[in-house]
Amino acid sequence: MSADLKPGPRAALGIDLGGTKIEALLLSDTGAERWRQRVATPAGDYAATLQGIAALVARARTEAGGAISIGVGTPGCLASDGRIKNANSLCLNGQPLQHDLEALLGQPLRVANDANCLALSEATDGAGAGADIVFAVILGTGVGAGIAVRGRVLTGPNGLAGEWGHNPLPWAVAGEDPLLDCYCGQRGCNETLLSGPALARDHALHGGAKLSAEAIAAAAAAGDVACEATLERHTHRLARALAAVINLIDPDVIVLAGGVSKIGSIYQQLPRLWQRWVFSGGHHDAVRTRLLRSRHGDASGVRGAAWLGRDSPATSAGTGAGSCG
Repeated sequence: MSADLKPGPRAALGIDLGGTKIEALLLSDTGAERWRQRVATPAGDYAATLQGIAALVARARTEAGGAISIGVGTPGCLASDGRIKNANSLCLNGQPLQHDLEALLGQPLRVANDANCLALSEATDGAGAGADIVFAVILGTGVGAGIAVRGRVLTGPNGLAGEWGHNPLPWAVAGEDPLLDCYCGQRGCNETLLSGPALARDHALHGGAKLSAEAIAAAAAAGDVACEATLERHTHRLARALAAVINLIDPDVIVLAGGVSKIGSIYQQLPRLWQRWVFSGGHHDAVRTRLLRSRHGDASGVRGAAWLGRDSPATSAGTGAGSCG
């Protein structure tokens, strides 16, 4: 065994493989950031994506000056045969991502869904640190979630634990807008109703201008009545969707991340609204689940990938698994 592969504290590299960018973050064994870099994701090109990751890893190894652990957060999850499934970055589906990266990089690594990486990050040293059960939600271009129990990601035999974005919105409201088709093949998924693009689409559907979710939130804060109504509809839907989560797994903490999570008003309104649908047996108990914003913000997913990788020994084959989230 070479000196740089001896057991002991190693720098941890996280790779966040997104649809538009690949981000690499190198953490010390104490969680301090040592180096970070982003590159554009080669659109629809799996081979070029592998090479882009390899280039980032080479730079990280130089920065670390020794052995590093590697964790990769990706859309979708690993099927039973080790291939990626359910990714909205379609070029990844059906590809043995972990196998190919391990062969290319010459070391074992861990692969997990990006929402699981968020959950691990926030449960390790983020907003949910110290909590028994953390439900971490991405509200961005898409909608996903991950579950961490006592600091470890929950996966399940099908790799589907936390697959919240592709469940239907519960407690339908009479006259609510028609359900939309989802890329997963179903209709009315949470992703089609709670994502940033869904918020913008809902605003336009109700006669508003064509605005981004961020612009709608800013206009609502400035007193725009139409934008206020759009946010109210969205928050009502989100409260119903999260109440179903509380009824099912009763998390200590729900952590929100992604662009929609930056809308400050939802942190006051959601706990008030979800009380209506959380099962209380008629006792009207206050819901003790805490709603918090991600402590690490946009960096939380890549930090979680780095923490994930530390479970993979530098000298033996790793096992990568993660729920789709």
